[in-house]
Amino acid sequence: MTNKISTVLPTGILAGVVATLLVMGAGTQSTFASVLFAASALPILIAGLGWGNLAAITGIVTAAILGAALTQSFYFAITMAVATLIPAGWLSHLANLARPAAELGGPDHLVAWYPISDILLHLCGLVTIAIIVFGIAIGYGPELVGQVVDALFSALQAQEPALAIDAAMIAQWKRALLFGMPMVQGGIWVILLFAAFYFAVRIVSRSGRALRPREDMPSALRMNRHAIFVFLAGIVLTFVGGVPALIGATICGTFGAGFVMAGYAALHFHSKGKDWRLPALILAYLSAVMVLPLFAVLVLGLVDTRRTIALTPAKGDTKNGSDQNTTNSET
Repeated sequence: MTNKISTVLPTGILAGVVATLLVMGAGTQSTFASVLFAASALPILIAGLGWGNLAAITGIVTAAILGAALTQSFYFAITMAVATLIPAGWLSHLANLARPAAELGGPDHLVAWYPISDILLHLCGLVTIAIIVFGIAIGYGPELVGQVVDALFSALQAQEPALAIDAAMIAQWKRALLFGMPMVQGGIWVILLFAAFYFAVRIVSRSGRALRPREDMPSALRMNRHAIFVFLAGIVLTFVGGVPALIGATICGTFGAGFVMAGYAALHFHSKGKDWRLPALILAYLSAVMVLPLFAVLVLGLVDTRRTIALTPAKGDTKNGSDQNTTNSET
């Protein structure tokens, strides 16, 4: 036990230091700021997936303390923890959850791991809450967005005096940014954090420290069917107006990103072994910048919702070796 703790604590501390350095780097490198900030979740995920909850918690606490000390800002430490570190620690905790497959009606000698679809559902929910909390903290609303848009158009007008800008155009921009910013920010953040989770799983699996078996993402990455109702609730809220509409836009962005990732995973899965696989995938990713093709992928993610549960032999069971079996369980 002592040897285990002596390994876990240094690993967690190292993960916290690396996470802090990545966040600090994001503050000085504006070009890749979002990527570096999201990458700060990677060391916490690696620590949690390979060494357990204690390592992840140690990393989060270390990063928060170190971040506050380096920046002399308690708000900076809270922002870093809420935006990336705590979600990373929670995802690693969920990924390591397992129980006997017999409890789900499966074979007695197998262990069932927490479904990827549920992990993605938790991630969408966590990012939604984080965006809402930060929005409240900075006073996000029509007034703040209006000031940003007015400053933007004033700068444009100063550079191009001949540029024709009317009040209707400014009002349209204000409305578009008011709902577009939380939607886009939430969606991008879900994708970046899940990408960090994916790479952390690959890294830990290659190191041999993984507690959870590595799964085939094209077949495992789907959204839980209950997420559809949350997504629809977000769409309804956007028509209400006011603060509920901003919350609805955030939900649409975060959960929509989850369904888009599930749609791309389904596309990878259903195109396996097909002659048209490579050109279809290239076209799908290149056309993602356009609304209609991206909407088609979103619909594909909405249609194919399921919970794929990874099953592996229980510890100490050598009957089936290290083979990994996967089954689908609909709840």
